Amino acid sequence: MRQINFMPSFFSVCHHIIIIFFSLVPQKSFGDVNPFFQTCSVPKTCGDGQAIRYPFYIQDKQNSSCGYPGFNLSCNNNGHPTILISNNNYTIHEIFYQNETLRVSNSAFSNLNSSCIPFISNISLPGVFDLAPNQTNLFLFYNCSSSVHKSWPSEFYPSCYGENDTVLALSRQEPKLISNLSMECKSSVQAPVEAYGGGIAESLRNGFVLKWKASSCSICEDSGGKCGFDYIKYHFKCFCPDRTRVWNCTNTNRLEYLPGNNKRVLVIALVTSFAGIGVLVVIICYFCGKHSSKKIIYFWKKETSTYQSVEAFLRKNEPLAIRRYSYSDIKKMTNSFNDKLGQGGYGGVYKGELQDGCFVAVKVLKESKGNGEEFLNEVASISRTSHVNIVTLMGFCFEESKRALIYGFMPNGSLEKFIYKKNPSNADRQLGWETLYKIVVGIARGLEYLHRGCNTRILHFDIKPHNILLDENFCPKISDFGLAKICPREESVISMLTARGTMGYIAPEVFCRNIGRVSHKSDVYSYGMMVLEMVGGRNNTDFSVDHDSEIYFPHWIYKRIELDEELGLQGLISKEDEEIAKKMIIVSLWCIQTDPSSRPSISKVVDMLEGSLNSLQISPKPFLSSPPRRTVDSSTATVSL
Repeated sequence: MRQINFMPSFFSVCHHIIIIFFSLVPQKSFGDVNPFFQTCSVPKTCGDGQAIRYPFYIQDKQNSSCGYPGFNLSCNNNGHPTILISNNNYTIHEIFYQNETLRVSNSAFSNLNSSCIPFISNISLPGVFDLAPNQTNLFLFYNCSSSVHKSWPSEFYPSCYGENDTVLALSRQEPKLISNLSMECKSSVQAPVEAYGGGIAESLRNGFVLKWKASSCSICEDSGGKCGFDYIKYHFKCFCPDRTRVWNCTNTNRLEYLPGNNKRVLVIALVTSFAGIGVLVVIICYFCGKHSSKKIIYFWKKETSTYQSVEAFLRKNEPLAIRRYSYSDIKKMTNSFNDKLGQGGYGGVYKGELQDGCFVAVKVLKESKGNGEEFLNEVASISRTSHVNIVTLMGFCFEESKRALIYGFMPNGSLEKFIYKKNPSNADRQLGWETLYKIVVGIARGLEYLHRGCNTRILHFDIKPHNILLDENFCPKISDFGLAKICPREESVISMLTARGTMGYIAPEVFCRNIGRVSHKSDVYSYGMMVLEMVGGRNNTDFSVDHDSEIYFPHWIYKRIELDEELGLQGLISKEDEEIAKKMIIVSLWCIQTDPSSRPSISKVVDMLEGSLNSLQISPKPFLSSPPRRTVDSSTATVSL
């Protein structure tokens, strides 16, 4: 008779009960003095300014438990508190504890007394903050085309970086106008202000008001305690003057005080509970089988180390202050995963809705994916970004084996739905050449920001149509940073133990080190291959034809450009369309040169795309031939060699 193996379920039950057991064991014995209470009782200030108290705290090792995650502050050279939001420092002018609001402004304005406007980035508010009511937005546009200067001459203001450098600033809230200007200017910023009046620079310098969300401290303070946060169990904590008084915070709607004379009852109850749980652990682990002890130990160590490493990262990078959701929150916002948007090797993507009515896309990662590495990659890299062509991470969930990432919802989905003509369902969804051109430029600007605009250099390593999302105006946003690598901004060449990327888009030096060294030029190669697919409306290698007549599109289109033949592409109905197509082809052929040193930087790519067609030279023919035929779909297979 065949023996049925119940081992996986026993492993899971045994594992979770052990975690519960040890999480309930008190970490410290009762004593006379609570050091956390003492630490959090000492007032903190920046210079002679306003006292800093819960939920805020000034970052240091002793003081970090006295505040709430996402509310850590620093003191600048002028003695003012600052807070890090979207990788930018914001100066805090005043904290209104009673109203749970604070007024901040971008620190770039702190040392400026003139009316010039510095370069600032878009602000992406973490989940612990919302804009207070009655705030408005100004729109700033940098490095605009000459046509914009002619159309809006009175709306340009001096930049802080040169006499001839100007910034277009508008207070008009017209989505179509803002979208069109974003296409004509290299970068655009949406800057909130409390009140618009007295000049653009003055309004930006005065800043805006944020309302915060954190656990209430009033009941704790009214009873003589000091508020803080337990980073081990990751919940609000009330520190009492001594450990003979215990706060029970398990009920979030009620904070119960147990006086000192009930200490004996508490200890008896805890001992009884632990004894019962201990017996249950022994019984279940016995049924796991004595021959499986090594497996249990391995499973326990693996899960515990993964959990601890991710938690350690989240604690260390708490200044990123991206909102953390529970798994029950994820189920609620997705209506129990009712509306599925897509599926990939990482897991599924579901449409969700936040409490404020904002629609989101929730990516639920597979439990076994990357042992936590891919999750950390995505949170670490994308949380450092703030750019119109980079998708916004709005929150995450990490609850034991449950991991999810929450992004802004993109109504038009991903780019591949619009460019592969072989899909009959897409017959009426093809994009015009002008729209394709704007998408290509937008993606290049997003990559330029990742390579040069961040505090650190971010290499994506998985640029492909599936990872380009389109908003309601077809503005492209780079997504899926699971394979990204972060390196210091001054570094370019990096070392990798394994190749990463998707077949058909991987730069040759990534899997063949004799060709060259891996660098930001590897993303340029992937970008070039993707642009060629956008031009041709199909995968670069068309496997729908028979083997003998297999067509490698880059070589086919290169021959047409070289001989100045008709391109033979669909949808070319005007001379302007043909010029756009030729420009995209020539630039992308430069991007896919085999030698990384022959490829342009992504900044050069932007310049080539925005320059004239006559100034572009035809590149040498790409050396590599058509990749070998594979049984897997080259558009979706992710490799790790």
